[in-house]
Amino acid sequence: MTIAYLPTPADPSDPPYEPWVGEPEVLAEAAAAGRRAAAWIRSLPASPAPSSVGAWLAGTLPDAVEAATASLDPAQCDRMGPDGRLIEGNAGVDAGTTSTLAIVPCVLSDAGWLTPDQHLRILAVASVVTGIARLLADDPGTAILHGQVTRMCATLDHATRPDTAGLAPKIEHTL
Repeated sequence: MTIAYLPTPADPSDPPYEPWVGEPEVLAEAAAAGRRAAAWIRSLPASPAPSSVGAWLAGTLPDAVEAATASLDPAQCDRMGPDGRLIEGNAGVDAGTTSTLAIVPCVLSDAGWLTPDQHLRILAVASVVTGIARLLADDPGTAILHGQVTRMCATLDHATRPDTAGLAPKIEHTL
């Protein structure tokens, strides 16, 4: 069975969208944080042997991170349809990009050449990017006006900070 996500027809009675105060700056900040996160993912060590997971991590995932953060659109938020049913918004992030971000936990199990710290940071990137879109879809005014998107961008920047030798504590296992 194939599911086709079609755009919801616009209701002619809907008022035109008016951007929130500070919206352009917040969206530009999110797009920039997404570009930095994608660059960090691309900088990770390559798979020691050619693999589909290595190619996915080097191309598909960072492309999805960039696409999601660059396409954010608070106008595509949750709303009521003309029939009174809830229409779930996507904040401008298409279903394919959302799907790519959702499978990150499954794919990482095959990326054994990366450290646990790198796995965790990649998981954080996927979660934060998905979370920004969901926040904007659920309540764009609160997400923009109360700094939630800005705080999530700071979290994204922290997760994708450059790797520094000695930054993470060394963990030794003893029995």
